[in-house]
Amino acid sequence: MTSTAETKATPELTPNFRHVRLALAREKGHPDGDREQGYDLLVPLDAEGRLDAAEWKTHQAACRVRRFAHGQTELVGRLRRKPGGTWYFDYAEGDEDDEVGFRLGEERFVPGEYVSIRSDGAMHTYQVKLVERL
Repeated sequence: MTSTAETKATPELTPNFRHVRLALAREKGHPDGDREQGYDLLVPLDAEGRLDAAEWKTHQAACRVRRFAHGQTELVGRLRRKPGGTWYFDYAEGDEDDEVGFRLGEERFVPGEYVSIRSDGAMHTYQVKLVERL
C-alpha cells in the first residue's frame, strides 16, 4: 500500500500518455539508419498522434525524454515548449544543450512517420518506431 506522500510525488498520467521510440533515419554516414541512436519519449498524444499541448501543460513534470546512442552517455531530460509553441528537449539548466524539434507540434507520432530534431548543431531525422500505451 502506498502512502499519501508517495501518491502525491508520483504524477498521475492520463490515458493519452504514450511511450514513443524514435530511431535515427537514413542519413550521410548511416545509409540504413541506426536503431541504436535515438530517443525514448514519455508524452501525451491527442487522437491524431500529435503532441497534446493542453495535456502537456498540466503534466509537464511527467513529460520526459531519454537520448541514447552507442558509445555515449545517455541524457535524460524534459519535453519543454517555448513561447510561440516551439517544442524542445531540455537536459540541463541553460540552453546550450537544448535540442529543438522541427515543427514537432504539427508532426504525427505514429509508427513509420518521421520527425526532425536539431542536436549538436545539426538537423537529424528520426523515424517513429514504436508508440505504446503505458
